[in-house]
This record gives sequence, C-alpha cells and structure tokens, in this order.
Amino acid sequence: MQTVKELAIKKESYDQKQVKLAGWVRTNRAQKEFGFLNMNDGTTLMNLQVVYEEALENFKDVQKIRVGSSIEVVGTLVLTPNMKQPFEVKATSVVLLGDSPEDFPIQPKRHTREFLREVAHLRPRTNLFNAVFRLRSVAAFSIHKFFQEQGFVYVHTPLITANDGEGAGQMFQVTTLPLEKTPKDEEGNIDYKKDFFARRTNLTVTGQLEAEAYALAFRNVYTFGPTFRAENSNTQRHASEFWMIEPEMAFCDLEGNMAVAEQMVKYVVKDVLNQMPEEIDFFDQFVEKGLRQKLEKLVDSKFYRITHKDAIQVLIDSKKKFENKPEFGQDLATEHEKYLTEEHFKSPVFVTDWPKDIKAFYMRLNDDNQTVAAVDLLVPGSGELIGGSQREERLDYLIKRMDEMGVPKEELDWYVDLRRYGGCVHAGYGMGFERLLMYLSGVENIRDVIPFPRTPKHAEF
Repeated sequence: MQTVKELAIKKESYDQKQVKLAGWVRTNRAQKEFGFLNMNDGTTLMNLQVVYEEALENFKDVQKIRVGSSIEVVGTLVLTPNMKQPFEVKATSVVLLGDSPEDFPIQPKRHTREFLREVAHLRPRTNLFNAVFRLRSVAAFSIHKFFQEQGFVYVHTPLITANDGEGAGQMFQVTTLPLEKTPKDEEGNIDYKKDFFARRTNLTVTGQLEAEAYALAFRNVYTFGPTFRAENSNTQRHASEFWMIEPEMAFCDLEGNMAVAEQMVKYVVKDVLNQMPEEIDFFDQFVEKGLRQKLEKLVDSKFYRITHKDAIQVLIDSKKKFENKPEFGQDLATEHEKYLTEEHFKSPVFVTDWPKDIKAFYMRLNDDNQTVAAVDLLVPGSGELIGGSQREERLDYLIKRMDEMGVPKEELDWYVDLRRYGGCVHAGYGMGFERLLMYLSGVENIRDVIPFPRTPKHAEF
C-alpha cells in the first residue's frame, strides 16, 4: 500500500501504474456517470483526487459514501500537469472501510476555531490542524536535533515535585488523601505524612532546578517536557499544561546563554522552512499574511541586545502613548515588547539585566546590587519567546537571596548543595514550546497548537 506523500514525491515513477491507498473522504462529488472523491491519508496536507466511473460494480454505493468515511482505493495513477492537482487516481476499486453518518461535524465548509475546539478529537482532519500538528511534530524533533548535534544530554526531570522553582505558588497539588475528610495533625493542619509521598507534592512548573544538578555533572543538558501552572488565566497565550524546553549549561555566562538561544531559534526556524514548505505556504495564505517573509527574515537577522534600563528609556523617549506607562524597575507590557521588536529594532531583541525585585531567587545578582543577570528574548509578532538567566553560583549570595524572598532552604537544601560541592558559573533558559509554534504558524491562540488543551474550567477529552 502506498501513501499520498510517497506518490507526490515519486509521481513520475508511478505514472500509469496501479496503486493502493487508504484514507478519509473529504468530499464526494457524485455525478450521473462518474464522480470525484477527495481523500486525505494523513501523510501530507495534500488531498488526493480519486476518479470513479459507473463501470465500478459498486458504483451506486460509492456515490453514497459520505464525508469522514474511511476508504481503500485501488487504481491507476495518472499525471495531470495542466490541472490544479499534479496527479489523480482512476479507481478500479473503492471499498468502504468505515462509514461516517450525516452528523459528522467536520463538513466541507469553513468552521470557526472555537467550534473546532469543541471537537478537538476530530479537528486534525481539517487542513489547518493537519498543518499545525504536523508542524508541532517537526519542530519538536528539530529542537532535539539541535541540542543533540551540540552534544547536550537530554534529561527527564520529574513531573511530580516538592519544590516550586519559580516561586509563583500557582501549582497543582498532587495527593491521594480523601478530599472529603483529610487527616489532620495535632495542630489541626493537613497531615501530609499520611499522603502517598509523605509530604506535600505538586505538578512541576519547571524542570530547571533538577536540570542544574545534571548540568553540574554533564556540562550541557536540556529538558523538553510538560509543565503545569494553576494560574486562573484565560488569555490566548496561557494554558494550564504546556511544554517547555530548558537547557542548562555549566561554565557558561549570560553572553554564552544568549548565543545558544539565538542559534537554537534560528536552527529550528530554518529547519521548519526547509522541511515544511507546503504547510508554511498554507499558514502564509490562510493564517498570517507575510509569515514566510517574517520567518526568513528572522533566520538572517541580527538579534539585538539591550539592558532593561535602556529599553525603558527607549520606550519613554519614543513619546508614544502606551496604555501601560513604561517605568524603571517594572516589567515590560506586551505593547512595550511590540514597540521594541516591530517599530524600534524591527528585529528580535534580547533584554538583559532586569530589576532583581521582579525576578526569581536563583538569578545571579549583578555588581550594582539592583539588577540580576537575566534575559528575555522578544521576537516580532509574538513578544517574549525565551526567558533565562545566569544562575547564582555563589553560595552566600544564594542563601541571602532565598532569605530575602522567603524561599524555604530546608526543602531546597539539595539545590544549595550544588553551590557547596564544586559549583561553577552556569546559565540556562526556558522556552515555551507552544509560544514557538504560535510564532512559526501565525496561529494566535495557544489552544490551537496543543492537541487537547487544558485551561481553567476546561479538561475535556
């Protein structure tokens, strides 16, 4: 049995030869003496046109095959260079494998993305989501290729953890205690000693802390897996479950960190452009006009570097009326990121040296005692894509910072050990995989780049 992708690549060698395929019906245009079945077998965005004629012994049954049905086709491949499609198959046999009733939700018309989220188990059968989730597969493998070619070790960090790497406090708790009658200790608090792990545990928000431990043994490592945030946010850019890429590098400072981040982003974008020309053209035509040009420009562009202080000054000097007034010591709003990348630099930009009061405890304190060696990568069209830092390798500085921020040292004593025993300068960053996919496809909503999205009040499928 052949596939549509195989036939598309080797169509000349299959000309006038018998082929056998299986797939799902997208349309069936039945006429009196012949008909056209459009089928897709999932191997490519391209649909295959199957021509069937009344000479078929089951011609009348084939005329009645409905959208969504699975079929097996045997026939002769015919090149059609002057037609819309490069080839078609003249059927000698069409067999219905699995019927699809009239109420099949994905009919040959334009559906809203909101509706398609309600049938997330069927939406991969549309052109958009066929392209999106093929992109997800290719981009994921591309990330692994980049780090493996650079000699990084892939580390599987735990999904169940007792620490909060971000200090956000917005974590999903993991427990086997009966919620209707939780055991209490003598002081009236929940007795976690009776829980499965004999302590309070959560779903991880980051694999960074554990990755640091492995970086201080293997030098360069990366994680790539799911992370969780119990944040009641209903924006287009936030989900409760999402995937993160987190490299950690020993003997690496902030400059080296930015260099790897820039190389990785350019590598993945270039790889996707090379491997997925049809899908990128589809996104360019139907999702974001100018997408291909945006991606090609990124590969060839220089990533600028600017300190947070200077970035705020640029925003103030622009005299532009922002809804959120840019202020020293404060975070950047989306509109600020948009101005810096799309109007001022017209390019991706690394914003470095952030105020320590708005960053995590593990980031290295700069000599000014006001800022930390942190970095965000902002890209045109998407804003923040990557966040990272040089980690605080000095034991006394780390302990002081944990005390200042109320981070419990007892639970993270193992993390502090990394500074006690052979610590060194090291750095790393995190990139939300779905943010990258949104940038690569032009799709604006994170719910449309995750197969089965998990968001507040939504955990279907």
